[in-house]
Amino acid sequence: MSGIYIHIPFCKQACHYCDFHFSTSMKKKEDMITAICNEIQLRRNELEANTTIQTIYFGGGTPSVLSIPELNTILDQVYKHYKVINNVEITIEANPDDLTEEKIIELSKSKVNRLSIGIQSFFEEDLTLMNRAHNAQEALQCLSLATKKFDNISIDLIYGIPDMTVERWKKNIEIALSFGVPHISCYALTVEPNTALPKLIEKGEIAPVDDELAQEHFKILIATLDQYGFDHYELSNFGKPDFYSQNNTAYWQGKHYIGIGPSAHSYNGKQRSWNINNNSKYIKALQQNIIPRDIEGLSTTDRYNEYVMTGLRTQWGVSIIRIEKEFGTKYKKYLLKQAQKHLEEHLLFLDGDTLLVTKKGKFLSDGIASDLFLLNLG
Repeated sequence: MSGIYIHIPFCKQACHYCDFHFSTSMKKKEDMITAICNEIQLRRNELEANTTIQTIYFGGGTPSVLSIPELNTILDQVYKHYKVINNVEITIEANPDDLTEEKIIELSKSKVNRLSIGIQSFFEEDLTLMNRAHNAQEALQCLSLATKKFDNISIDLIYGIPDMTVERWKKNIEIALSFGVPHISCYALTVEPNTALPKLIEKGEIAPVDDELAQEHFKILIATLDQYGFDHYELSNFGKPDFYSQNNTAYWQGKHYIGIGPSAHSYNGKQRSWNINNNSKYIKALQQNIIPRDIEGLSTTDRYNEYVMTGLRTQWGVSIIRIEKEFGTKYKKYLLKQAQKHLEEHLLFLDGDTLLVTKKGKFLSDGIASDLFLLNLG
């Protein structure tokens, strides 16, 4: 089975921390939808025969700026050109200010069956610092409405925000849990170079990000959600049983997917490709039936590194047997050699043939993975 990711590159305003591809101008929205539909059609033969679509994911940007008819136009093209399973997971990322009662009711009547809501914080000061388009009241209101119409809801929260006390972070988690949502994604605020955040920190308008505070927030998050029956199945993702994100799980487990829209990435096991991250050039190319993308062939080492990176972030870990079977004995020996110091420091542990990150090592998992990467194997 495979998945389709559809990038909707529009936002009402720019969040200070976001480095994803988007535009705050909606002028090209109609042309963009036409181009996206054309790319869906042009790429219909990329998947192997009889491959079915298990997940459809609208990301961005802010996909909830689209109307229901616009969403349906895109979905109709997917169903027309691909084999979609009956119980497909269809997710749309949404901002609280877009989720009016009318919009939620319309979405509940569409093919969309999962909402991923970008709450980020339930506190006004945090939302203002991040330059979010919604306010705290809209965050609460949209969840009150959405939980009446959707069972499968995920919300995003951000921790490590400057001046966010431990008490405020605990309150954020408490409020999220009070709505009974079955999935929560949490991310540390990071300072990306091509965003407004580093400039605001440099000017002294926002305090620097405190890594120690973020780590403390992370520990509180893990302990709290564990008490409420959430599985910490990936570094930033917590789900109740049967409510893991199928889309994201497929990505972490190395399944194939097609990325549609400007800046979207695709993966077929042997190659990775990415579309141009320019709306005008993307639209112009698709008007000529050209897919504006770059393609990179993945070497054995590339695939090994990617498996280590994604595996260590998840509860499934890295299989030593799979490493030897897919990549060879040299890779297995290298992995175990590099892992030794982390095993001794109790950041990693072996469960049978599976290499996993300990609770102590979870916050450091990306750095640990980089120590296990291979740059060249002669």
